[in-house]
Amino acid sequence: MKASQETWRVGVLFSRSGVSGVTETEHFLGTALAIEEINRDGGVLGRQIEPVCYDPAGDNNAYRMFARKLLAEDDVEVVFGCSLSASRKTVLSTLERHNGLLWYPSIYEGFEYSENVVYTAATLNQSVFALANFLIAEYGPRIFIVGSDYIYPRESNRVMRDLIESKGGTVVGELYAPLDAGEEPHDRLVEEIVRTAPDAVFSTVVGRGADRLYRSYAAAGIPRDRCPIASLTMSEGQIQAIGPEFCSGHILAGHYFQTLPGDDNGRFVAAFRKRFGPDRVTSMWSETAYAQVHLFARALAQAGTLDAERLGGAAMRQVLAAPEGELSFDAETRHVWVTPGIGVARGDGQFEVVWRARRPVRPDPYLASSRFEQDWLEEGVGH
Repeated sequence: MKASQETWRVGVLFSRSGVSGVTETEHFLGTALAIEEINRDGGVLGRQIEPVCYDPAGDNNAYRMFARKLLAEDDVEVVFGCSLSASRKTVLSTLERHNGLLWYPSIYEGFEYSENVVYTAATLNQSVFALANFLIAEYGPRIFIVGSDYIYPRESNRVMRDLIESKGGTVVGELYAPLDAGEEPHDRLVEEIVRTAPDAVFSTVVGRGADRLYRSYAAAGIPRDRCPIASLTMSEGQIQAIGPEFCSGHILAGHYFQTLPGDDNGRFVAAFRKRFGPDRVTSMWSETAYAQVHLFARALAQAGTLDAERLGGAAMRQVLAAPEGELSFDAETRHVWVTPGIGVARGDGQFEVVWRARRPVRPDPYLASSRFEQDWLEEGVGH
């Protein structure tokens, strides 16, 4: 094997600066915490995990360059990394060419399968499906859709449109802003929302654009209790960065919230604060990155190798009591079973979880078996 006989070398490829720097820094911190915990407990099979870290700064060309460097020059076979679908797509051919294994901890649009990727966050059937029912039931059938202009928003919004229309609702508008656009394009989104007066907004605006959107929305005086923005990405860390006063009342559909009860989550939150500071919040970005490293360590202990095929096969057999709840893999799709939830942002920047599925939901990244007309809220419990 390529790895040093003294350590298990792994790549860490998250942007701690650039358009997605807030969320990817959370990925990085969750990854670092898990590696430190595993190493403190003796490592894996008596060997420490040695991270080799690069910051692509949100530049897709840098993702490609660093992925090639990790796999071809740094004796790395496993990479924890990427957040945006654009960066994952950018490195995928390099991973397949060098037979590396990417552990990918971000929610995404689905419609992908690779033997060189392990997908550890929610797909659309584990997030958007329940959210569509929730928005129509709680706020009304007229939905406005906004997004950043790249693959994840376009595909996610296409599915949300189909869901809303299958349930008798109406999409009253759909607009996009460039991924790293300034204030003016996001102000124009909000102006159109004001003009059409929808019952709710579904947003796939990400990164720094989300900051601009939520601030513009607040400045427009749109009542959030009657017309909130619902997102799959606006979690605790980004709310902290934007300011809770701009985000309270808005909605997140996610598989993790810092406010989830349970000893496993309590230990994670406490460890995260102890390591990175008492003001640091956890989120689905840091938690998923943290959980996937622990899944990796368990798989490595069984496989005894960083070889993509053998390690990936061992990963599919793992079950973990994660902070978000039980995680296990669907070997047919290489995605995880997760427990969907819906939270409403509070004034303190945390979420009131108002609905959660009773049990983990099987991933369906190709939407091959999901029923669009089903009332997914019936599969869970309101709070």
